[in-house]
Parts: sequence; C-alpha cells; structure tokens
Amino acid sequence: MRTLIKNIKELVGVEKAPQLRKQGKEMAVLETIKDAYLIVEDGKIAAFGPMAELKEENADRVVDAAERLVFPTFCDSHTHIVYANSREHEFVDKIRGLSYEEIAKRGGGILNSAKATAAASEDELYDMARQRLDDVMRMGTGAIEIKSGYGLSTESELKLLRVIRRLKETSPMTIKSNFLGAHGIPMEYRGHQEDYVDLVINEMIPKVAAEGLADFIDVFCDQGFFTVEDTARILEAGIKYGMRPKIHANEMAVSGGVQVGVKYGAISVDHLEQMGDAEIECLKGTETMPTILPGCAFFLNLPLSPARKMIEAGLPVAMASDYNPGTSPSGNMQLILSMACIRYRLTPEEALNATTLNTAYAMGVSNEVGSIAVGKKANFYITKPIASYEYMPYAYGENKVERVFLNGIEV
Repeated sequence: MRTLIKNIKELVGVEKAPQLRKQGKEMAVLETIKDAYLIVEDGKIAAFGPMAELKEENADRVVDAAERLVFPTFCDSHTHIVYANSREHEFVDKIRGLSYEEIAKRGGGILNSAKATAAASEDELYDMARQRLDDVMRMGTGAIEIKSGYGLSTESELKLLRVIRRLKETSPMTIKSNFLGAHGIPMEYRGHQEDYVDLVINEMIPKVAAEGLADFIDVFCDQGFFTVEDTARILEAGIKYGMRPKIHANEMAVSGGVQVGVKYGAISVDHLEQMGDAEIECLKGTETMPTILPGCAFFLNLPLSPARKMIEAGLPVAMASDYNPGTSPSGNMQLILSMACIRYRLTPEEALNATTLNTAYAMGVSNEVGSIAVGKKANFYITKPIASYEYMPYAYGENKVERVFLNGIEV
C-alpha cells in the first residue's frame, strides 16, 4: 500500500539524519518543510520533501493536505490508563485542603484505585482502557507507555499487565508496558514495608518475567513511599530478569530517586517537581531522560520542575501526561504541549521535541517513532487548517487534529 500526502502546508519534525534524542540547545532545532509531500509505503515513511521535487503521484491513495500541517504523532511515555474507577471525590478533598500524602495515608489515592482494580474483571479493565486509548489517539498520540501499579498484589498486578498485553496486540498504537508493583504500600504492610518489597522481588518479578509481561520496571521512590534502599533492591531484581529501570522520583521531596535511577541505568526519571543542582549535575552525560509531568503539577498545584534550567545545563527534557485517575486525569498531549510553553517557558520548538522525539526516547522507541524520518513508522497526524506550528501550543482549548495515521493507516 502506497499513500501520498501532498500539498502539505508545512511538514514538521523532519529528520534527514535521525537522532535518538535532543538535548540542550539541540531542543530548539525543529526542521520543517513548507509546501511538502510525504510518501508512505508498507506502513513506514518512504520519502518526503518539497512539492517542487515530487516526481510523480503514483499511489494507491492520495490525500490532499492543503492548508494543513503534518506532525509526527505525540509519544506519551508515562501513563497509568488501566484502572477501574475515577477519583473525583478526592479531587474535592484536595480543594478542601488535604494533601496527596494525607489522602494516601488514610487509604485513598493509589490504594483506592487498587481496591477497585481488584474487584474488576480483566475484560472490564480492557474495555475501559481501550476507550481511553482511542480517545488519546484521536488527539494525536501514536505511542504510549502504560504502567501497572494499581494492583499491589501479585494477582492484580498480573491482571493489569495482561490487559496491557492485550492492548499491545489489538491497538494500532506503539505500546510499552511497565511493571510498577512498587507504586504504593498496601495498608497491611504499613510499618514493615520491607516485607512488601520482598513480595515484589521474590514473587511478583519472577511471575511477571515468566509471562514476558513487562518491558520496564518502575518504583515510586519518594517521601512517604519507597526509600532509596527499597528502590535499589527492586531495580536490581528487575534488571536480572531483563527489565530496564524507570523511576518515579522527586514529586514530593528531593528523595534521592534521580541518583538511584542514574546509578542503575534508568531510561528515564519522571516527575521531578523537586530538583536541585545536585540532581541536574547527576543527570549530565548519562543516558537517562528527565521526564516532566505538567498535568500532575497542574492538578496538584505542585512546584514546577526547572525545565529551562535543565535545558540550559545541556540536558534533554521530555514531557508526558501522567494520565491516571488521581493526579492527572487527562491524556491530552496537546494540552501538555501548551503547558510546556505556558508554564515551563519552553519555546514551541523545544516543546514539540519534548513531546515527540524525547518522549519516544524515554520509552525506548525513538528509533521507530517520534519524528518524520525515512524508515520510521508512518505515525503522523494532519491538522485542521491552521496558520503555523506555533498555533499548536497557542490554542490550548481546542483539538487541532483532523486525521491520524498510525503505521500508515488512517485510524
């Protein structure tokens, strides 16, 4: 199947020499081609360039994108979209002044979702998650990482990961799975959480690995959750079973999560609302992608991660949604793109790189998606008629995406 997209007003995020990620000053570089064409063949990008250089239009399908821009689809490297219940009552508690940590201590938060997840069937969880996937896909997301973590028991964690496997098998999106058994501490383990860590290491990880259910292993290393020592033990065990580390770090406090993540070769450290000079220095020269979650900081009124300071220090930065029922109930990456500019003062170019190529890197797929490059998957969206790529973060209240193509097929 050969598809030609012609008369593209501007083709955004093109790479003739593909990079795995962009860092520091590179993040401000966004290559585009005005009055462009794009050719897709067998699900991959076969060619692109100025319309003046298009030699022929022989194709099985021709799409006229006049007055429209074409972008690589968003990559969302941090979500928790397999869950059973919404938590709007906790939203009201937050308005009344309770902190996230206070809600968690009384059995709310992650434990609330874990209880509902345990009661839901695998089919019910799949149906709800598939609807969420379809919703974010229509807004331009083409690759996504999905974490477990609302199980907190061996049976429920395996159930969540099996749902993610079904989503991988049935969705056109590029999906990565993340085992996050250490997302919260069950009530029955409060006061002796080392026993829960033992359960994760000795029972959960071997069973997850035996079924090949996870690409990554993750830990919530933060104040009130898992310690640096807990985290190190869990990551070491996951690595032995072939799972690459990722970390939830520094959401509530400077926790040491960044440092332990770097020590164990984490592909990303995520949240980072609390960052000091030591954390920035620790990340320099590493393969670890600092990943900011603007939706969570917005929803919980948390301090903003120092994105500009990190970029000016030469670091890469990724921005993901943290789509989950308790702290960021939205997977709209167009909104994350806008927040990157409005709240974190990234330029549109930096923000687009942060939500495409760098988030693709953070989930280990930037060799496949995240930019318009020959040989990569043909994952792109066509906008409604808009003036420029700057309009994407500017118009934060509307869906600018008109059509989405994944693996070269319109979805």
